[in-house]
Order: sequence, then C-alpha cells, then structure tokens
Amino acid sequence: MKNIFYSLLFSIMMVSCNSKPIDLHVMTFNIRYDNPGDSLNSWAYRKDIAAEVISQNNIDLLGTQEVLAHQLKDLETRLPGYKALGVGREDGKEKGEYCAILYKKDRFDEIKSGHFWLSETPEVAGSKGWDGACERIATWVVLKDKESKKELFFINTHLDHIGKAARREGVALLLNRAKETGKGLPVIITGDFNAEPESDVIKHVLENGAFSDSRLVSPVATGIAGTFNDFGRIPAEKRDYIDYIFVTKEFTVYSYEVLPEKKGETYYSDHAPVVAKMTLH
Repeated sequence: MKNIFYSLLFSIMMVSCNSKPIDLHVMTFNIRYDNPGDSLNSWAYRKDIAAEVISQNNIDLLGTQEVLAHQLKDLETRLPGYKALGVGREDGKEKGEYCAILYKKDRFDEIKSGHFWLSETPEVAGSKGWDGACERIATWVVLKDKESKKELFFINTHLDHIGKAARREGVALLLNRAKETGKGLPVIITGDFNAEPESDVIKHVLENGAFSDSRLVSPVATGIAGTFNDFGRIPAEKRDYIDYIFVTKEFTVYSYEVLPEKKGETYYSDHAPVVAKMTLH
C-alpha cells in the first residue's frame, strides 16, 4: 500500500512539474560569413559584439545562419554557457556555412539532434536542391527543460536566395521534417527564409494554422520592420523582412523585437538579430 501511495505521489509531482509554464528567449541571427571584402564590417571587428548581443539578451535558444567553422568556434569561446550544434553545408563536416543551433547547457538536456539538406536527397551531404544556387541545410534538436521536464523541437535553416523552387520545396521539406521528427512536440522554427511575409513561402508556413509568426502574434513588437540592412546601406523603410521565428500553438509570444543593427559604429551583421520572448505552456 505504501509503495502505491509513493508511486501516486511521484506521478502527481511529475504532472505538476510538467504543467509549469516556462519562459524562453529565442533569437534568429544571420551573422554574415567571414568575408574579408567586408573591410571594417568583417568578422574580426564584429565577433565580440556578436557574442555580446546574444549574452546581453539572455538568449536561451539561438538559430544562426552563414556561420563558418572558425566563426562558430569564436562564438563558443565567447559563450561558454552554450552548446553548439551543426555541420558545414558543403561536406557535412566543417566545410561551408553552418546553420548552427546554440542552447544554454544549464537550462536544457539534449535528447537527440541532427541535420539534413534541403534537397531531393536530404541525407546526402553537400546536395543542392532543385534550382538552388547553394547547398542548403537545416539543423534540429529535441531539448528537455531541466526544471520543468518539458520537451520541445527546435529547427533552424537558411533558404536559398536565388531558387524559387528551392525555397518552395525547401520549406515544404522543413515543415514535414518538423512534423515527423518532432512527433507532436511544441516546435520553434528559426531562419533566414529569403522571403518576404507576403510570399508563397511564408504563406505556406502559416496556411494551415499550425505555425504562427512570432512578430504577428506578439502584443509588443518593436524595432525596424526590415531585418536585412546590408551593413546600413539600405534605408530603414526599404529593408526586406526575411528573418523569422515561427512557433506552434503551445507557445505564447509576449515580446518581439528586431534589435538595433549596430553597437556604436560597428554593425552586428548585415542582418539585424531578431528576438522573441515567449512562454511554453
């Protein structure tokens, strides 16, 4: 009888623990690959403040784009509280840009993780998809919050900047993988989609109501409307909005911001970091 009592008590405690809402700060950040031609906007001048903007905003989950292997190492050195996941898109190892995920090590346990290419052959390293100009990759992870024991599925990507079919088919593959691999878990999708909100690509993400754009559902949305600034060369009113944080219905977004594009005279990137603060119920 005593064993039954303790088993019931443990079950009640676990249900209570799992029902506790948790707050999350989520960022998507295209950091711009290390291009020496960027001169004073090159990574050597930006790496410290790029890491700083992540830590200062107390980011729990981060989806990055255009990260080269040495850039990821620079971020890991400056952000020791985070674990990084990802591979180079050209060979599945360290060659080419990563769509790396970073998450707080003291906040989450990693259940499983992986990656795939946005192509007709998603498991083939370095494969290009459809009419895409570049190899494109997605990185995903299933995480468990250490305190509440809640699990979530987080996926991050960078759609092609040229191929219309590659964007259309790539996002369809992304959504299918989120459904298949996430297996009913709450889902967060981050990325540079190279597509404006009115595009067919973004409409496809939102069309069946499974996902919401954090910018649109947040009661507080601040910052410049566009996210791509080209190191300030594009006037604020003409900037494209192409960086997104999508969430499923289990999340309530209470704050959304396109962060300032620079610190002092130094730009964080040619994209502004985007932050959504949310609660997972």
